Amino acid sequence: MATLNIVLVEPEIPQNTGNIARTCAVTGARLHLIEPLGFKIDDRKLKHAGLDYWQYLDITIYKNLDDFFSKNNGKYFFFSTKAQNVHSDVKYPDGAYLFFGKESKGLPEKLLFENHDTTVRIPMMDEARSLNLSNSVAIATYEVLRQWNYPELLCSGELRDFKWSDLNNSF
Repeated sequence: MATLNIVLVEPEIPQNTGNIARTCAVTGARLHLIEPLGFKIDDRKLKHAGLDYWQYLDITIYKNLDDFFSKNNGKYFFFSTKAQNVHSDVKYPDGAYLFFGKESKGLPEKLLFENHDTTVRIPMMDEARSLNLSNSVAIATYEVLRQWNYPELLCSGELRDFKWSDLNNSF
């Protein structure tokens, strides 16, 4: 199975992290949280946003960025409104790590500068400050999975009251 890693650096809003946890759970992505967090991991709002998906979540918490980098290696991609590269122009390898910064400030500029070639932006209107963090993670996650042809994800569904196979017979 292909591995996708979502890294949240100092997330501040529990509902965003809960929504991101749910996205990770339904896509099989691993979630990495880098402290300090703006909430406790057992926060009711965090758990509520993730609903009953916590049992499917692969989550690791780190004390800081140095702790994370000492325990992980791979191809890193940094999402920022300050980037020069468009996120969908990049080819993401198996094992990619997608980094997202805290809601109020984003990722540290030094980190972006030192990794300019793998710092990417989701296009948006010039007047807009930024997308919601959980929306950004969902967009990025599904772009990577699209490139990988949605490995091990169910790509079709069934109706409750009808059968798709009956569609040709009904007209």
